[in-house]
Amino acid sequence: MADRFVVEMANKLADECLAVQRETGEDRLFIEVGNELGASSQTLEEAFLTAIRTRMAEQKGRDFLARRLQAHRDRSTEA
Repeated sequence: MADRFVVEMANKLADECLAVQRETGEDRLFIEVGNELGASSQTLEEAFLTAIRTRMAEQKGRDFLARRLQAHRDRSTEA
């Protein structure tokens, strides 16, 4: 497990990377950033990729719940 400072850096970088991805539409930018990090620090690369993946998974979960709720509401108004 990486030390707290590395995790904090990785979390900040993940947030920044996702913001750039949203603005530019480059949805795989995080892979390029990970490759750049890995050339210098495998520890930071792993922490960054973990931070990215958990954030992306959270967003997928939220999107799923939103779709499910919308489908429920649509069925409710049809009845």
